[in-house]
Amino acid sequence: MSSYIATVSREGKWWMVRVAGLHGLTQARHLGEANQMAREFIAVSLDEPLENIDVVVTVGSAGKVTDIDGALKRIRAERAAGADLERKAQQATIELARALVAEDIPLRDIGSVLGLSHQRVHQLVNS
Repeated sequence: MSSYIATVSREGKWWMVRVAGLHGLTQARHLGEANQMAREFIAVSLDEPLENIDVVVTVGSAGKVTDIDGALKRIRAERAAGADLERKAQQATIELARALVAEDIPLRDIGSVLGLSHQRVHQLVNS
């Protein structure tokens, strides 16, 4: 299977699809069509069977918004960092709940401290 990279940019009401290493371009009305349009363009340009072509589509620009791919990379990194912080907070919550249970504090009171229901506290300390 041959792999290619296509970059799309918005021009008017169309997404212009450029394939790295090939001259020319194709277009798509909707972004969801860009992958198929790129594959068909490559197949016709290189006389390759469509099923042998794999394309990764990146979004380059849309009007005055020029670094969409870079912004998406930053957003993904921030989401991953946020998910990591959420996991750490969850683990710290479990540890605190267990420490409070070890001090014979009722689950309802632990729930009040943590802002959770006593049922959720029960789940956490028994997980």
